[in-house]
Amino acid sequence: MRFGPRKFAVVAAIALVAGTVGGPTAAADRDHGLPLGPRGLPETRTVETLQPGVTLTTIVRGESDPADGWTVEVAVPGGGDDPDPDAPPTAVADRAHADALAGALSGKGFAARVEDVTTAAVADFAGGSLGFRVRIGLDADKAAANTLLTRVRAAGFTASAVFTGWDGASTDRGPWRVQVLTIDPKKFRGDLVGDFGPDIERRETTSVLARARNASAGVNAGFFVLDPAAGAPGDPAGLGVYDGRLLSESTNGRPVFTFTADARHAGVDRYSWTGKVSGRGTTLPLDGINRVPGLVRNCGGTHDDRPTSHPLHDTTCTDPDELVAFTADYGTETPSGPGVEAVLDRQGRVTEVREPRGGALPVGARSVQGTGTDAAALRAMAVPGARLAVSGHLTDERGRPARIPQMAANGGPELVRDGRPHVTPQADGMVRPGDPSFYYGWAAKRNPRTIAGVDGHGRIMLATVDGRAVDSLGLSIAESAAVADSLGMESAVNLDGGGSTTMVVDDKVINHPSDATGERPVGDAILVLP
Repeated sequence: MRFGPRKFAVVAAIALVAGTVGGPTAAADRDHGLPLGPRGLPETRTVETLQPGVTLTTIVRGESDPADGWTVEVAVPGGGDDPDPDAPPTAVADRAHADALAGALSGKGFAARVEDVTTAAVADFAGGSLGFRVRIGLDADKAAANTLLTRVRAAGFTASAVFTGWDGASTDRGPWRVQVLTIDPKKFRGDLVGDFGPDIERRETTSVLARARNASAGVNAGFFVLDPAAGAPGDPAGLGVYDGRLLSESTNGRPVFTFTADARHAGVDRYSWTGKVSGRGTTLPLDGINRVPGLVRNCGGTHDDRPTSHPLHDTTCTDPDELVAFTADYGTETPSGPGVEAVLDRQGRVTEVREPRGGALPVGARSVQGTGTDAAALRAMAVPGARLAVSGHLTDERGRPARIPQMAANGGPELVRDGRPHVTPQADGMVRPGDPSFYYGWAAKRNPRTIAGVDGHGRIMLATVDGRAVDSLGLSIAESAAVADSLGMESAVNLDGGGSTTMVVDDKVINHPSDATGERPVGDAILVLP
């Protein structure tokens, strides 16, 4: 049975915030509003029942701040060229390089200013000064800032127009727009699922995924490959488990949001994955599942990956010598290229050896691909008619064997643990050595965010926060933790955000995705089914 968003009672409330971001939110403060901006800001909350056990809360806090405006931020020379639209520009440098850039701008007739960029300390990152940025002008009118931006670019500099309300200052007055789906397992009679669409290698929008499953609501889920140079677009960049099927290996050690279809069990967990293929008296280690061999998005793989085997967000690690297993969920064809591919039937018998690798899989078949030195090892094992056993298992953060969850969406960093903010960007790869601009743009500045968590009553909470707009500033990662905590989440993790942040209710996108082109196709989504 399907329920529209206004099938049941609608309740509106107004609350004033009790404090600002800067520390754990006291339990008594959770009933007084979001911990964003100064005390006393206006805040409205509207609660709608979507179906039994599922509510949507829309929170609008704050008001336009006349102190905020548009400025031109000039990139440090030598910045990156990441095609990801959410990749932060190279905007923070040491004082000497920032002063040199400001001097060059002054020589072209621009009145540049150098600003120290500071950020709050979190659980595993000391914060403090990240470096210095260079900016020109400040205007309430975006058109005026764009005119200045055109002049700056014409003078040979790389720059962008940014709104100062996105910087993350605790004195900003807003506004903010937060929407929260709450699933109460005591009343919920539907299903909560993770879904990636027809196959892994093709991206779909959250609304398309929701419509295909007749979902009453849903949000985007985990990080995924976007650039073809980093793998197959749509491939989860971390653990992906759907109805008990582990179809993408973990970014080892990074947090994931796990849940069951009945919503009675959920939480934030950290797993590592190992796999193997055995046959003819030989066992070989697997490197991954359902991804392009040699490319490990967000890293966190095996010891021979380069430049690191530790998580490193928005980075593609490489390994020329890999064994990767494939199921029919991957796509219409497995990746093609140099190497060997053993095609296996339902019983694990080798039915075909492909060289070079790549091609369609017969119904019910799976395969293993080998590249580099691992191609020869697989070739020796994969004799037609031989049986190969492909297996893998998870271990928890203490190294103990763990069961495969029913559903899992990758994320990071962790935001709340045991009812208190616990933000872990260092462990989860958001702190890049020698690259303060990444942390500045991705974590310290405000962006659209998607958050998943569980409150003290066992209710699952899925929140989206609009950003990169003047009518909703977005959240820094530290603010995301404070907001999750203030909403009552006892555990919470950051999911994919930026232009991916989307919430769908009754076939309609109800938030405001930040990409200029509108709703972004994503890797997977968390869907509420009637």
